[in-house]
Amino acid sequence: MKIAVIGAGNWGKNLVRTFHELGHLGPVVEPSAANHGNITSIDPAIPILPDHSSLLTNTHISAVAIATPAHTHFEIAKAFLLADKDVFVEKPITLCSQEAAELHQIALDRQRVLMTGHLLLYHSAIDFIAGFLRSGQLGNLFTLHLERAKLGRARSAENALWSLGVHDVAVLLHLVGTPPHRVSSYAHAGLQPTIADDVYLHLDFPNNVKATLHTSWLWPEDSRCLRIIGSHGMLVYDEHSKKVLLHPQFIDADLIEHRAPPQILFESTTQPLTRELEHFIDCITQRKTPLTDGLNGLAVVQVLEQATTQP
Repeated sequence: MKIAVIGAGNWGKNLVRTFHELGHLGPVVEPSAANHGNITSIDPAIPILPDHSSLLTNTHISAVAIATPAHTHFEIAKAFLLADKDVFVEKPITLCSQEAAELHQIALDRQRVLMTGHLLLYHSAIDFIAGFLRSGQLGNLFTLHLERAKLGRARSAENALWSLGVHDVAVLLHLVGTPPHRVSSYAHAGLQPTIADDVYLHLDFPNNVKATLHTSWLWPEDSRCLRIIGSHGMLVYDEHSKKVLLHPQFIDADLIEHRAPPQILFESTTQPLTRELEHFIDCITQRKTPLTDGLNGLAVVQVLEQATTQP
């Protein structure tokens, strides 16, 4: 099986490298000569194409991975699904829910694999946390708090939530297991008048579960942290340390505090991108629905859309 990669820029080059390591890399589409070094440094023999049109009828290519700018995802993914190719699309799957829903329906109608690149769901630590929450050891789930902030590359076409928070929204929906019944946000645009640099997203779920996501590219520290508060304890996952800590402390029904030292429950050592692309390959060969299928991509875009278009 050969999988073509469309786009070999800042993130696409990682797809090229990983598919090459897995032995499934086909041609790479990259119109910008400035990015060709990202490909030849991996293997000078990798074929480089200026556009993707020839791949639509190439019977030796059964699937494509799209890592182009987000506003191009819909058009490219739709063309390959209609050409009966399986498709992996980097996040966000599209920039509006109507387009995401259309891609999902086309994939269903043509029995194609459509997978969204929600990388965080392939972190082994997230797998562990999801299982820990299902076990009930944290008690009733109260609140979830996610932060992804640093002094980073400001975008001119999408705000900090759309740029930085897509993976995190996917994680929140996955861990809670139900869609939110209320979405709200507030943001600040300082560098550009209409593009928010700092966004707080608030999600209200059933059973009085609430979640907050803070995204910013104008922040003094590099923070990538998930905190989960339950009735019998608290979990903290720091992406930098790759450790999941349990803080066995809580306040009981009599408002009495219970404290105990934190303990390391899990330490991640796996490469999430390798796991993610292996999952895509497995779904193609086994004709299975991906964990992060088109419906999953749609659910995330719906949340982002509601946060952006709220009154």
